[in-house]
Amino acid sequence: MFKAIFSKYSIENSKESREYFEFVKDLLEHEVVSEMKNYKHHYSTTCYQHCINVSYYNYLVCKKLGLNARSAARAGMLHDLFLYDWRDNPRKKGELPHGFTHPKLALKNAKEHFELGKLEEDMIVCHMWPLTVKFPKYAESYVIVVIDKYAAILELGTHCKNKMMHSIRNITGKKAS
Repeated sequence: MFKAIFSKYSIENSKESREYFEFVKDLLEHEVVSEMKNYKHHYSTTCYQHCINVSYYNYLVCKKLGLNARSAARAGMLHDLFLYDWRDNPRKKGELPHGFTHPKLALKNAKEHFELGKLEEDMIVCHMWPLTVKFPKYAESYVIVVIDKYAAILELGTHCKNKMMHSIRNITGKKAS
């Protein structure tokens, strides 16, 4: 089952999410996208799960705003297709940190495996704005900027909650409610 963080719906078979799943099904089934499961991204969240989170909420917001929900879903799923653990990847002298560089690498990887439109390209390469300096060209690109940060905050919150619950269990010997 595929599910975005805090969503009550499975993205593959719920009535509310059927359209979304149709938009990203080919991506979810692709081996290069599945490779993202092998890399932690934000705390205990894998890169794959983070991309599902961004993709699904990006889709919902863009659909609500009357924007291109299909491109939003697809770009969200590919926006962090960099395929390495950024914590274990030491920077070379003069190299910018991961947050500045990974959008271009994700776009390069996505273009190698999938056909992308200009909108999807802009969303992927600009998702870390303002770090990327280049201003996004489309409304959907600004949406992914916000949704990416939102998802990271939810993932941090989930990680902190799980650590706190683990600590409570260790101290009390009881399951925290």
